[in-house]
Amino acid sequence: MTRTPSAPQPLRVAIIGAGPAGIYAGNILGTAVRATGGEVGIDLFDTLPAPYGLIRYGVAPDHPRIKGIVTSLHEMLDAGTIRFLGNVGYGTDLCLADLRRHYHAVIFATGAIRDADLPIPGITLPGSYGAADFVSWFDGHPDVPRDWPLDATDIAVIGNGNVALDVARMLAKPPADLLSTDIPANVHAGLAGSPVTDVHVFGRRGPGQVKFTPIELRELGDIPDVDVIVYEEDFPRDADSEARLVASSNQVKVMSRTLNGWLTREATGASRRLHLHFLHSPVEVYGTDRVEGMRFERTTPTGDGGVHGTGQILDYPLQAVYRAVGYRGSALPDVPFDDARGVITSDEGRVIDENGMPLPGLYTTGWIKRGPVGLIGHTKGDALETITHLVEDLALLPEPADPAQDAILRLLGERGIRYTTWPGWLALDAHERALGDADLSEVTRERVKVVPRDEQVLIATEVALVSS
Repeated sequence: MTRTPSAPQPLRVAIIGAGPAGIYAGNILGTAVRATGGEVGIDLFDTLPAPYGLIRYGVAPDHPRIKGIVTSLHEMLDAGTIRFLGNVGYGTDLCLADLRRHYHAVIFATGAIRDADLPIPGITLPGSYGAADFVSWFDGHPDVPRDWPLDATDIAVIGNGNVALDVARMLAKPPADLLSTDIPANVHAGLAGSPVTDVHVFGRRGPGQVKFTPIELRELGDIPDVDVIVYEEDFPRDADSEARLVASSNQVKVMSRTLNGWLTREATGASRRLHLHFLHSPVEVYGTDRVEGMRFERTTPTGDGGVHGTGQILDYPLQAVYRAVGYRGSALPDVPFDDARGVITSDEGRVIDENGMPLPGLYTTGWIKRGPVGLIGHTKGDALETITHLVEDLALLPEPADPAQDAILRLLGERGIRYTTWPGWLALDAHERALGDADLSEVTRERVKVVPRDEQVLIATEVALVSS
């Protein structure tokens, strides 16, 4: 049975993933349906007890400017038109058949949280890490170990995007400068004990092809007690490179000025150094029982924005390697998945089968739809595309057997799942802010993040017990 426009009950939609992509999708959907005079009930599920996804667990703690997006997301959820249900895992606590029984449509917005592969010899040696795992650790993700091995003096970060800069900055930055952020106590203690002296960031292309944003790059030059070092041989001065720079965007020109300015900047004798290397293609991580160094091939520009190898091999003695070469989505049970691209198989947000035919009622948005590209703000346009198609398909949506608003809550209760809610998040948020107020350090702290999942759930569910 499919839905008709005159169906008496309101549209019921489940969104899997409570990061920016899922929240934007819910907000756009609610506005679109109500604009037509219809009613819609939207449930926003997340495997984590707290909302905001990438903002809470994927952005470096010293970036409050980006975390400011939370204010907008908070307003969308606080309006009461989207119901948040946290600590509920898709594929573990609920399956697709459960969602089909209770909702007309399901939108998957689970993001991309795994590190992309770097298929070179030695990449699995002890001392070699994925950036996504490190980011989860320093952001206090509840499902990663509380300790991180910070015993290296010389470290490589592979990649020329903002995540690589976040990792390098967190490794090199004086830990005392992080105390004003929401950094968890165990993370601060780990970084404070790090013996690191040199962090090397390597990219295979030239300085004109980096994927940084200007503000992220400039921030490196303002870190106290850290010298930023660049190398003249990494800056091609051929006519083709100069012509491409002249024709490039203002953003690239700003970064070029920043990088070239560091060429003539004298070292201050800082206790730590952050080296930026370009035109280095990773060849091998070497070592016997753990990372002892990394081998690169020098590259040269091809004139069309690419590079090719020169045959010159360069070795760098190191004790740790972090690969920040991109994220990758994970397959979801019973949902078509393009393993080569690491995304749900879809056509502009409509999930499709192996024959390219849309699966009624199934949609996707965000990085799990398009891949891990673009900034957080790009998810708005992406969500709009998906929701536009969902609204076009209203008459074709399958009719659920039990669309009652409380039916899913009864199911979660029967299965013994301790789900969290929006009032619960507000209680946890207030608790973390109170911990920040109570901190005895000399700096002002907005909050101190609670890390253990059980503790988050306990704080978030106590409000439900009190209110009942």
